[in-house]
Amino acid sequence: MAKVLGKGLEALIKMHNTEESERYLAGQIAIKKIKPNPNQPRQFFDSKNMEQLQNSIKNNGVLQPITIRELANHEYMIIAGERRYQASKLLGLQWIPAYVVKIDNDSEMMEYALIENIQRVNLNPIEEAEGYAILKGKHNLSQKEIAQKVSKSRSEITNKMRLLKLPPVIKDSVRQGKLSYGHARALISIKQSKAMIMVYHKTLKNQLSVRETESLIRKTFKKTQIIQKTFKKTISHFENKINKILNTSIKIKINKSETGNIYIPFKSKKHMNQIIKRISHEE
Repeated sequence: MAKVLGKGLEALIKMHNTEESERYLAGQIAIKKIKPNPNQPRQFFDSKNMEQLQNSIKNNGVLQPITIRELANHEYMIIAGERRYQASKLLGLQWIPAYVVKIDNDSEMMEYALIENIQRVNLNPIEEAEGYAILKGKHNLSQKEIAQKVSKSRSEITNKMRLLKLPPVIKDSVRQGKLSYGHARALISIKQSKAMIMVYHKTLKNQLSVRETESLIRKTFKKTQIIQKTFKKTISHFENKINKILNTSIKIKINKSETGNIYIPFKSKKHMNQIIKRISHEE
């Protein structure tokens, strides 16, 4: 039985019916009149799966019509069915069966495309996250609104969108199916990119499970936390020592690049001169 998530494409088609019927089956549409959706959430097409789809279409035809939106000059844009469209083009077909639905804006069109791909479990986590980001950034939908539209929890939308903060090499790995969503979620907990990439390479090299990756992260950064804690104590010790000498409350700030600043506050011009004299050993 097909997996259904909330209101599906069928329900959405019925919501946007034409005067003649609940959905308008246009029959065969000339492929040359159809344009891909520039905001298509699916960006990565697995070559093996595409080859299988081409063979299926070659032997049986396009069994499930694609869904399109009518544009000006009798042209159309794909809402759902990008893979079937691309496979048909590669086979040199001139016509493809299609449903035509009336959509008033790009936000609704993006919603259609997202839901169709999510229901078919075709989107990888990065593509899904990018789709949500378009709905949020370009169409001003909140994460709560997105969650309601795609029938997912708000936390799931948040977690998916966090993946967009991953370094490009890791995002590409998730796109290509080399790294799972679970692995990606574990890696995103690492704040520094260099450390994240280091753990990522170890994960792939040693074929670690998600739990093993999480364990590696805990062990690696437990040592780092101990070092950082010791370093903070050392800095605090230096601050207290200098404060006694200068009779003020200095602050030492160190950046990630290990550069930094020493801030020396003073209460008055007289106090400033006293600090300068003590630093220059003039008193």
